[in-house]
Amino acid sequence: MKKLIRISTVPSSLDTFLKDQLRMLATHFEVVVVSSPGKTLDRLGRREGVRTVSIPMARHISLLKDIVALVRLVALFARERPDIVHSMTPKAGLLAMLAAWATRVPVRIHTFTGLVFPTSTGGKQKLLIAMDRLTCRCATYINPEGRGVEDDLRRFGITRKPLHIIANGNVRGIDPDYYARTPEVEREAAEVRGKIGEECFVFCYVGRLVGDKGINELVEAFTRLYDEANDVRLLMLGGYEERLAPLKPQTRHEIERHPGIIAVGRKPDVRPYLAASDVFVLPSYREGFPNVVMEAGAMGLPSIVTDINGSNEIIIPHENGLIVPPRDGDTLYRVMRSFVLHPQEARLMALKARMLILSRYDRAQIWEALLKEYNGLSGNEEARSG
Repeated sequence: MKKLIRISTVPSSLDTFLKDQLRMLATHFEVVVVSSPGKTLDRLGRREGVRTVSIPMARHISLLKDIVALVRLVALFARERPDIVHSMTPKAGLLAMLAAWATRVPVRIHTFTGLVFPTSTGGKQKLLIAMDRLTCRCATYINPEGRGVEDDLRRFGITRKPLHIIANGNVRGIDPDYYARTPEVEREAAEVRGKIGEECFVFCYVGRLVGDKGINELVEAFTRLYDEANDVRLLMLGGYEERLAPLKPQTRHEIERHPGIIAVGRKPDVRPYLAASDVFVLPSYREGFPNVVMEAGAMGLPSIVTDINGSNEIIIPHENGLIVPPRDGDTLYRVMRSFVLHPQEARLMALKARMLILSRYDRAQIWEALLKEYNGLSGNEEARSG
């Protein structure tokens, strides 16, 4: 059985993006998962039935730690002799592709789930571009998550190598049995809705409460809307982050005090809250391929998203949602208002939302496409070496 190593900087990335996928791959390959140590990595290994190896990796640039991690990866790959090394997340990608190149791993794959440099400036942007160029130089197969990421890799001259989008772009996919309005989910949703108000029109947001997610614009747009029609609500799931793109003080004050905003913090299961809502909103400035928009769609919600990578591939305007410019609170307000004034349009989009998402992002389709790529790549290497 051929050996596959999947690697990310921190285990939460693998836990989020590759849930159940690793177990499927383990029926076809000897799978080894590599990431920074922690309980999440241990739990993931037990759940997926795969072997794990912990190598500390810093998410941000730390020269000494990065060199130590690179040496340890070179030693690991030399010992394990994998047929395929597949990395995701920036730092793991750089270190893994360098180590796999140095140890002559036949198939070296890196997945770009999102790019930071397009929204960076100055020296930081130049450094990030240089790192991504080096990652691509060492990789034999480059997998952008979606057309937007592919376009940015080309536009910024990151690589001239072929770029391969697998399936319809998303690396995770949707479990149609889990993201469904089961009787249990409906019961919990009814409880949530009862606390919000049965007659209210409910917008829902799920994610970190930070500026880069467009929360300042969302709260501003909602408070304007509430002043006109106080039978609207904004249901917010997520926690604050003071270190990265903190919110304006006024925005945080509104979230905590406004009578129409219901902030419930982080929740391990978002399905009842989505099912209790009418429209999902993600006014983010940048994304890779936002799973939460697909999850909302699978739960039967139309979405308002910004015209950014990933989001603008998931949403088909007037079919399963609407698209607005990023950083534009005024347009966001007008679109939210139109949903409130024309709820029938929201209901018509809701009827199409689940079907459209599952027709393109059912995880079974993504797994099948990924497995086909692995088998094709490893087979080609065998043929060349033979």
